[in-house]
Amino acid sequence: MKKVELVEAVATATGLTKTDSAKAIDATFEAITKALVKGDRVPLVGFGTFAVSKRAAREGRNPRTGETVKIAARKAVTFKAGTALKDSVN
Repeated sequence: MKKVELVEAVATATGLTKTDSAKAIDATFEAITKALVKGDRVPLVGFGTFAVSKRAAREGRNPRTGETVKIAARKAVTFKAGTALKDSVN
């Protein structure tokens, strides 16, 4: 599902205009992003939890040359699906 399709689905379900639906979706994504930047978890009951995990520095290999490459430490966004979401998919 693309963002345009999501906006249409929200507009249909709520009776809002597509413009208002797009603003609501953008605001939701922005709020989740700001919380993750601060290091907070974002649990959405019945849907899942967004969180930030730390990845340690490590060594990898260049598949083309076989040369060892250092991979820097970084943060990664993770998502763990909630029980209700898992059940609805299965």
